[in-house]
Amino acid sequence: MNSIPMRIDIITCLPKLLESFFAHSILQRAQQGGYVDVVVHDLRDYTADKHRRVDDYPFGGGAGMVMQIQPIATCIRALQAERTYDEIIYMTPDGERLNQKTTNSLSLRQNLIILCGHYKGVDERVRELFITKEISIGDYVLSGGELAACVLSDAIIRLLPGVLNDETSALTDSFQDNLLAPPVYTRPAEFEGLRVPDILLSGHEAKIDEWRYEQALTRTRTRRPDLLEE
Repeated sequence: MNSIPMRIDIITCLPKLLESFFAHSILQRAQQGGYVDVVVHDLRDYTADKHRRVDDYPFGGGAGMVMQIQPIATCIRALQAERTYDEIIYMTPDGERLNQKTTNSLSLRQNLIILCGHYKGVDERVRELFITKEISIGDYVLSGGELAACVLSDAIIRLLPGVLNDETSALTDSFQDNLLAPPVYTRPAEFEGLRVPDILLSGHEAKIDEWRYEQALTRTRTRRPDLLEE
């Protein structure tokens, strides 16, 4: 158990959308084990509007609604009054593309804020005043940043020491060292005429490691040659 767990504060106007995601499997165990505190904040609790609105029409016209700066600023400043944050992250399609290098780096931080965009996004002044990092999970548009925030949180939390049962597991995932993971097998050793490679049954650890590296290299060269170029 960590003496000081990582803290991730997620700001959203749809908090119930996140409840189930963090209540199961590895993410639940990470919180129960004291490795991370994930706190979801309902943006509507911070608005000055009596109807709890957090959005308005865009200046200059156009379709869609824009998230207002006031509730976001109030929420972020309330959190900053309690602790210092290493990054304030905005999930947005025009942010930097999320990759393993970024999640490795963020997993070494102590306190993070993740702001979930919605509607047509946030008032640009939010980005100018508060945001230190903008992240996209891909070249497509979602209804909001909640799912993207879940993806980012999962990718970070599983890297925290002690979260996974086998700490070497995260180090052998795809994209670590810019390689895709090699093929994996389990019982039975033969199924409908398809056998597990003999090397994996040999018990020769050094040769197995060599085979896995060669397989990872081959798979990366075939499927994602751009990773090898990096």
